Amino acid sequence: MAAEAPIHVLNLGTQSVTLAEFARGKVGSLVLKRHQRQEVLADPAADAARLPQIRLAVAELRDAFKLKAGTPINYALSGQLLFTRFVKVPAVAPEKIEEMVGFEAQQNVPFPIEEVVWDYQLASGEKGAGAEQMEVALVAVKADALEELNECVTDAGLRPQKVDAGPMALYNAFRFNHGVRSECDLVVDIGARNTNLIFIEGLRLFVRSVPFGGTKVTEALAKEFGESFAAAENRKKASAYVGLGGAYAEDKDPDVAKAAKVTRNAMTRLHSEIVRNINSYRAQQGGSAPNRIYLAGGGASLGCTREFFSEKFGLPIEFLNPLQNVAVSSSANLEAVSHEAHLLGETVGLALRSLHHCPVELDLPPASVVAAQKDARRLPALILAAACFVLALAGWWFLLQRSATVKEAALEQLSARVTQMQGFEAAMKKTRDGVTALQQREASMLAAAQDREFWVKVMSELNAKLPENFIWVTQLEPTQGGRPLFGAAGGAAPAPQPTPVPAAAPGRKADGPTGPVIDGIRLRGLYLDNPNQDRVIVEYVQNLAKSPLFDLDLSNQAAIITKKSPQNATEWAFDYELQLKLKKPLALP
Repeated sequence: MAAEAPIHVLNLGTQSVTLAEFARGKVGSLVLKRHQRQEVLADPAADAARLPQIRLAVAELRDAFKLKAGTPINYALSGQLLFTRFVKVPAVAPEKIEEMVGFEAQQNVPFPIEEVVWDYQLASGEKGAGAEQMEVALVAVKADALEELNECVTDAGLRPQKVDAGPMALYNAFRFNHGVRSECDLVVDIGARNTNLIFIEGLRLFVRSVPFGGTKVTEALAKEFGESFAAAENRKKASAYVGLGGAYAEDKDPDVAKAAKVTRNAMTRLHSEIVRNINSYRAQQGGSAPNRIYLAGGGASLGCTREFFSEKFGLPIEFLNPLQNVAVSSSANLEAVSHEAHLLGETVGLALRSLHHCPVELDLPPASVVAAQKDARRLPALILAAACFVLALAGWWFLLQRSATVKEAALEQLSARVTQMQGFEAAMKKTRDGVTALQQREASMLAAAQDREFWVKVMSELNAKLPENFIWVTQLEPTQGGRPLFGAAGGAAPAPQPTPVPAAAPGRKADGPTGPVIDGIRLRGLYLDNPNQDRVIVEYVQNLAKSPLFDLDLSNQAAIITKKSPQNATEWAFDYELQLKLKKPLALP
């Protein structure tokens, strides 16, 4: 008997992408065969690059697992993308539930209902004031954002099956490992941007999202140490931990001790948010105070996080182990599994969706997945119809072959069919030519899209390299060959002239643009009277020289700093002018 196909799942987090493979064990059990986690840059200032990074991470994980094209996969959405609301509706007949919930969705989702993909889950009923009510977990996601993430999956050749909400997948994993407990448990899932609070009390589920995650700690460290987000993220992973109160001695390294204090201050904000939401859950939802807290998510990996929450809450604090009832195969990386178990809750919950019924079974498929699944369901009928058609043609042909009287007519029909096929061939050639033209047009449009991002990158780089104090930028002009492309302020703009390009070798296309281009930027501004005088301008130029966008020769600063007013005792601000050469010129349309 053929072996059952493995279950592949993908957790699309804000700062990491995890691909895992599970096998079906005996009596509805799961076996983790392997998993791999890929980091994604979490800098909020670089959100434009997040989707390309996710697309690249999914493709690299697919290659690492050597998955075939069309491999079915379940994937989970980060809680940051989701809108989750718990509403109570009157108990109605089953055929009217969807209509009632649809009305509630229109009232509660803060977007036009046609712009979102949403689903709901019924909870156990509870008595209202004189009438029976039902509690509904309503989850929605913007359709365009969902479609973009789905493209990251399908572009890697994977075939989406179920699209789950990360917090709900984590809840399913908790129930699979811990069953139904009468006391109230709280799962604190600390992500990169958000922290999901999952209250679990008996059969009851309640989820709240707090806008605090690991990036808040990184931003606090970057501000304290005056360094970039990436450098602060590396510092956090390498040596930062949550400072402990009381009589604990500080670290001997002053930077590590300072980072511990900054991290504790940031995590104290998260503690306050958790306390506020616990009080809200008890007061507004009629829930109980948590008896135990489970930590999950990448933010919980920060050193001394468990001790910090134990100190603050005075409750048993544990790292969530979603593999408690999941077997781990010898083929898995056991060391990685032991260190990252608390990060695998969503992947276990996703795998359970392909194994058996789960307490929460939400599905948020984008329109493209719905259409593909409908086509897949119609495929057997289409194949059967095609087979019947082919058999009918075969029988007809057989009869024609046996009938000598119609042989000549059959030959004529075949000749006509050949002529028709030749017409099809001509039409297909014309279509192929059209496709080639569209591909060429697509290439030019992609180049235009990349050029559109050029100035965003330039402005971000100029701002990022600007010293903190004593200097401003007041004017920016594109230049060609050191001359402004559009003339001085108030003057007429000269026509752009093509930049001379060396002749290409015979049979070879010239590299780069051959028409008018922007090959530099003239930057004007002011610098304040300060102790370092005009050194702030030199510092700015040195910072820009490290940028991948500019080609600056620091040995010839006179060619870069083309104007610099000396400081004097009568003024408080002085002019400067920089000529910045671009590494890659931008062609003008």
